[in-house]
Amino acid sequence: MADGVRASDVERNLTVERLDRAMEHGRLTVAEYDERVVAAYAATTRGELTALTKDLPGHLW
Repeated sequence: MADGVRASDVERNLTVERLDRAMEHGRLTVAEYDERVVAAYAATTRGELTALTKDLPGHLW
């Protein structure tokens, strides 16, 4: 994923879904989740989205 490429609505939504799973699994507090979701919907590039999940495991079921 090229960090400088503009993010799509689909990519924003996928990032939020990943954040949803992270919170469900206890990896994020509600405050962290809320902050990251706001940032995800405000993101303009793929790099901004990547930064929101870089500290989370690759696969959250």
